Amino acid sequence: ATEAERDRHKLTPSVAFCLPSPLCGGPFWPVERLKLCFLNKQRSKSTTVKMVKSTQISRIDGLMLAASVDDEQAENELSEIKSQAKMIFRRLNRNAAPQASIESGQYNLHYLIKDDICFLTICDRSYPRKLAFTYLADLASEFTTTYSPSQYQFPNLRPYAFVEFDTFIQRTKKLYQDSRASGNLDKLNDELRDVTKVMTKNIEDLLYRGDSLERMGELSGRLREDSKKYRKAAVRINWELLVKQYGPFVGVGLLIFILLFWRFF
Repeated sequence: ATEAERDRHKLTPSVAFCLPSPLCGGPFWPVERLKLCFLNKQRSKSTTVKMVKSTQISRIDGLMLAASVDDEQAENELSEIKSQAKMIFRRLNRNAAPQASIESGQYNLHYLIKDDICFLTICDRSYPRKLAFTYLADLASEFTTTYSPSQYQFPNLRPYAFVEFDTFIQRTKKLYQDSRASGNLDKLNDELRDVTKVMTKNIEDLLYRGDSLERMGELSGRLREDSKKYRKAAVRINWELLVKQYGPFVGVGLLIFILLFWRFF
């Protein structure tokens, strides 16, 4: 080795100082490596993938139609929140809010109702709500295209009659799994799906304190009506401002035009 290489590998007093660490493969760990490990852990935390965890599809009368097949670890992690999802399905009816987000600890439940079918997904709390509802819309579109109402609304239908739909669920879930993927960033920037009016509720309020999905629907409808009123009022105010600002100039210009027309024609 050259003299420069030997110098580069020498430890300065600050680097040579060691701290005990059971994780380094020996009793001590140089401070320099300890700092590197800390930075790697911080980087790992900042790049944690926000995930779609599980998906369930049910009729609004509570009959389960399909669900994602989750691994054993996910089943253990999500057992409690899946029980809450079943309670939500039992509370559904035609007056329920057509889409809503429900907070439960470190997870969010998002659901969308189309053709009396509820599409529900469980996501990490930090997973973008806009992506979650775009994901649900994709599932709803595919499900209602693949199967006819006579199939999924059949009175004597057995539970999980469309279990084969899990193939499409898994394929679509992979596309939406990482919110940082370029395609999903495009979806986040898409202005066509507005989720600002989607009602958000806490699971305790919904299941244990008497709030209902119907009430969420009423509040959501009221918000939409108020939004329309404010939009109309804003348009009217804008026109009034334009008239006040440019009305005199338009009036003078029109008067000059009439005088010139009368004088020369």
